[in-house]
Amino acid sequence: MKVCLLAFFPVFLTAPLLAQAPAAGAPVSHTYSDPLGFSYVLPSDWEVVNSQPSLPDVKQKATQNASSEAEKKGIACVQVGLTARHGDPSSVIVQVALPFGCFGQPLAQDDLPGFGSGAAEGIKQNFDLSDPQTASYASGSHHLWAERVEGIPKGQPDRHYTIEISCALLNQAAVCWMAMAADSASLAVFENGAVTLDGDAPAPLVPASAFKQ
Repeated sequence: MKVCLLAFFPVFLTAPLLAQAPAAGAPVSHTYSDPLGFSYVLPSDWEVVNSQPSLPDVKQKATQNASSEAEKKGIACVQVGLTARHGDPSSVIVQVALPFGCFGQPLAQDDLPGFGSGAAEGIKQNFDLSDPQTASYASGSHHLWAERVEGIPKGQPDRHYTIEISCALLNQAAVCWMAMAADSASLAVFENGAVTLDGDAPAPLVPASAFKQ
């Protein structure tokens, strides 16, 4: 369902901006829990960034480019839960969710690839992308979709990132995590972060076998 996915583009585009901003915030807690039914674990040396003050402006710009009323509603409903960064140059992890109660309808499993894949289109505004890979895998009772691409920020050819997104459909929301990893250690933190989905047992967000299928 691309109408929902488009609401996520501008939110994810904050990641490269955060990577160039001064450090802010306090150490992120070991576990981030959301009342929509999931939790995610990061090491305590990752730093939380408050992206909420910029969100209204991001949503306003996205709404101006929306092509339908449903898309505008998705933009209004999207929530940014966790934004964290680490290192210099910074790696960034962002989590966003689309609550079904706000949007007015759930997404079907067939919508998941379209819901996630459009994020790369928005990232192209800031990055030159190459070597895309996609994966579908199970975590407990849930099916997830993931995409990994290599990215070089426009105008900064000496910088190289691996950009990875993982999305799942929960009982109450669609949720995506995205990493802009400046090094392999940060990518490993993103993938190995323990995620709990609707009460399932904790498991790595992206298992090592996901992109080897």
